[in-house]
Amino acid sequence: MKAIMVMFDTLNRRMLSPYGCDWVLTPNFDRLAKRAVTFDNCYAGSMPCMPARREIHTGRYNFLHRSWGPIEPFDDSMPELLKFFGTYSHLVSDHGHYWEEGGSTYHTRYSSWEISRGQENDPWKGNLNDPPRPEEVLGRETRNNWVNRPYMADEKDMPQAKTFAMGMDFMRANFKQDNWFLQIETFDPHEPFTAPQRFRDLYPHDYDGPFFDWPAYQPVAETPEQVQHVRYECAALTSMCDEYLGRVMDLMDELDLWKETMLIVNTDHGFLLGEHGFWAKMYSPIYNEIAHTPLFIWDPRSGVKGRRRNSLVQTIDLAPTILEFFGQDVPKDMQGKPLKDTLAGDRPLREACLFGMHGAHVNVTDGRYVYMRGPASEENDPRYEYTLMPTNMLHTFPARALVNNIELAEPFSFTKGVKTMKIKRKAPHPFELKTMLFDLDSDPGQEKPIDDPEAEAMMTGHLVRLMKEADSPPEQFERLGLDKKSGGK
Repeated sequence: MKAIMVMFDTLNRRMLSPYGCDWVLTPNFDRLAKRAVTFDNCYAGSMPCMPARREIHTGRYNFLHRSWGPIEPFDDSMPELLKFFGTYSHLVSDHGHYWEEGGSTYHTRYSSWEISRGQENDPWKGNLNDPPRPEEVLGRETRNNWVNRPYMADEKDMPQAKTFAMGMDFMRANFKQDNWFLQIETFDPHEPFTAPQRFRDLYPHDYDGPFFDWPAYQPVAETPEQVQHVRYECAALTSMCDEYLGRVMDLMDELDLWKETMLIVNTDHGFLLGEHGFWAKMYSPIYNEIAHTPLFIWDPRSGVKGRRRNSLVQTIDLAPTILEFFGQDVPKDMQGKPLKDTLAGDRPLREACLFGMHGAHVNVTDGRYVYMRGPASEENDPRYEYTLMPTNMLHTFPARALVNNIELAEPFSFTKGVKTMKIKRKAPHPFELKTMLFDLDSDPGQEKPIDDPEAEAMMTGHLVRLMKEADSPPEQFERLGLDKKSGGK
C-alpha cells in the first residue's frame, strides 16, 4: 500500500468549485471530487501553521497547552512511527517554517526530505543591494521577500513548481515499490499571493492602485477596489495550486497508482479576505472562513468516489487515518480517529470538536452551532506554555522571558510520565475576545451572534467535556470562567 498527502497552506474552501464557488477556476479540484470523498464538515483544530502540523503528526490538539512550537520529545509523530515500523516516509516542501527553530523537529521525523526555498519571508538569498520593488506598495512587505522574487521570475523556479516536481520525481522513482508515504506540501496559496502571469490573466479586472498582494494581519482599511484586487490575486494563486494538483493526478493515472494508493488533499486553515472586516487568520475570531476547511480523501480499499460526507472530522484524524491504512496501531494518546468507516459509509466520529489558537477564544462546534468562548476577564489570564522546547517561530524564548516565569509542571496524560516546563506568557490578544454563539443553519455567514441560553448550555457542556478529554491545563477552565466539575459556567 502507498499513500500521498497533497497539502496546501491556507486553502480556502469557499474558493473551490466543489464547495460551491462559481468564479474561481479549479477544474482539477472538481476532478478530484469525482474521484474521491469530499468532506463537508471538516474543521481545523490548532492554528496557525506549526500548531496545525503538530496535530497532523500527533493526532491531538495543540492549542490548549502550547502556542507555536516544535514536535516535543514525548509526542507520537505519525511519519516517524511509519518509519520505525517499516513504512518509508518522505516529505517534499517549500514551507519555510520547517527550517526555523520553531518547526525544526518536524522534517527530521521522516525517512527522508527535500526542500525548495523562497516563500514569504525566507532568508534565502544573500544580497546587500537594494532589491527592486514597486514605487508604492500596500499591505505587508519584507526585504527578504523582495530579494527573493527576482530568483523566481520563471514559473519553473517558483517554490510550488519545484516542490511538486520533487514529489513527482519520488513517485516516478518508487511507484513499483510498496509501503511508502509521500507528503507533497506547498506553502501556497498562503500570502503573498504571487502567481505567474498566466494565472493572473484568468481574472482580468481594472485596478490602478498600489502594488498589493500581501494583506497585513489587521482590520480592513483598504478600499473595496483594493480588497477585490487581492481576492483576484488569491484566486490566481489558487488556480495555480489547482493545476499542480492536476499534475499529481495525471501522474497517478499514468503510473496506475489509484488501485493501491490513498490520496489525501488537505490544508491547515483558511483565510479572511475582508469578511467580517478583517484580513488573515490570527487577529480576529476564528470564523468559519478560517476554521471550516476543505478535505478530500480517496481510499482504494472502499473504492468510494464522487460522494460527500457530512460527519464532523478534523485535522487530528489524519494521523490515525494514515497509520490505520498501513496496518499500524494508533497510539492511545492520539485523540483523532481513523476515517476508514466514515469514508466508506459516513460513520460519525464525534458529537462536537474544538478549535482555536493559544491565548485566544476556545471554540467548539457540533456542525450546527459554533460557540466562541472568550476569557472571563479583560486581563486574559492565566496563560502558560507547557513545553520541553521553549521556542517561538524564529527563536528560542529570550532569557528574560524565563527569569522568574518558569517552573516544572506535573505530567499530563499524554507526556509519557514526563514533567514539562510551565512558562508564564503574557501576550494579550489585540482585539476583544467576547463570547459569541452562532447558529449556522440560520446564519451561515456568522453575521449575527444569538442569545440562546439552552443552546449555549449545550455547547458549554461540549466544550468542558472536550477540554477534559484533552487533559487541558486547569487554568484554561479558570481563564474561560468554566466550572470543570459541573461542566457549566
